[in-house]
Amino acid sequence: MQRNSSQVLVIGGGVVGLATAWWLLEAGFRVTLLEREAAVGCGASLRNGGQLSYRYVSPLADAGVPLKALRWLLQDAGPLRFRPEADWRQWRWLAQFLAHCNAASNARTTQRLLLLGELSRCMMSELALQLPLAEFGWREAGKLVVYRTRGAFEAAVAKRDADGRRQILSGAECAQLEPALAALAPRLAGGVFNAGEAVADCHAFCVALEKRLLAHPRFEGRVQAKARAIVIEDGSVAGVESSAGRLEAEHYVLAAGIQSRGLAATADIDLPLYPLKGYSLNAPIRPGDQAPEISVTDFERKVLYARIGWNLRVAAMVDLVGEDASYDPKRADQLLRLARRTMPDAADYGRVEGWAGLRPATPDSAPILGPSPYPNLWLNVGHGPLGFTFACGSAAILADLMRGKAPAIPLDGLLLR
Repeated sequence: MQRNSSQVLVIGGGVVGLATAWWLLEAGFRVTLLEREAAVGCGASLRNGGQLSYRYVSPLADAGVPLKALRWLLQDAGPLRFRPEADWRQWRWLAQFLAHCNAASNARTTQRLLLLGELSRCMMSELALQLPLAEFGWREAGKLVVYRTRGAFEAAVAKRDADGRRQILSGAECAQLEPALAALAPRLAGGVFNAGEAVADCHAFCVALEKRLLAHPRFEGRVQAKARAIVIEDGSVAGVESSAGRLEAEHYVLAAGIQSRGLAATADIDLPLYPLKGYSLNAPIRPGDQAPEISVTDFERKVLYARIGWNLRVAAMVDLVGEDASYDPKRADQLLRLARRTMPDAADYGRVEGWAGLRPATPDSAPILGPSPYPNLWLNVGHGPLGFTFACGSAAILADLMRGKAPAIPLDGLLLR
């Protein structure tokens, strides 16, 4: 363990900020955590899909997506909603997103995310030596992506198999592997199964990790306050103005989800982030219910299903509606009806609990890691829907960079552009 007397203020108490704080502590830094809510993991980390997709990454921007998006917008229960805003950031993000909607860009980003995913998987295994996996419901359940149309299935099969571990299945074989898909199997063209993927409760992970932070000898505490501005003096960060006053440290890490965009702007840093609003349902599993043991992604519907303990988590939808995190019952009901049709006997849908949250995404789906224009401000932002998946790997990279060590993977395409 490297000894380091430097003090770091980590801004953000979600899964990315907490993981960053832990890896910095282990690297020898003294750390203070700034979080606006009374508890950690209350933003996008609270009720996300729970899938840890280390080997299956699918950047949102891809060839053919613009035409699909137009069709989705015409569907009453489609996976996409768009509300135009008088905000130049929305339109610029959309223009940059469309520029990445091609096969070459998708392939480059996929390769970067696969490397980050493998590093994250290794770092989670390392963390498990001190944070037992059972504390947050971690299971190596595997991931099955099912396809309803022959064209989508054949396109998936044609993609390069990164590690030779995937299994190509027919619709009937999908139901044999995961009986919860029995009702859907006759309408499936096929599926792709990856055995190494996991599921877990992200919020429980945040709570368990905070307990370890509080017990760490170099952790200097959590401040509950809202960060308002980054103060720049003489070419570096001099402090962070917050509702609790001015907070100062030697280094600062911005890991505050979509709030990072506004905070960075106070330091004249333009982060290309946009909030993708998503929904999730949590339905209790009763004895006798046929809940999936494998995590399942319905490719065309853009819906995922994951068993987390005695609950079924159903997550989906991309709403481009700005920073509106309000819960739309109509959208949630659309997701519930789809879940009932897809897995009718999987859980007690009569006692479902709904949630909506904002996922901070970049136009190409690659997070932004590492240095900023200021020598003592560091970035760990833009993970989109894969914050839980990439949190440990991103934190390890940042800790290496901050102590002058070469990162474990190339950072091409992951730095602030």
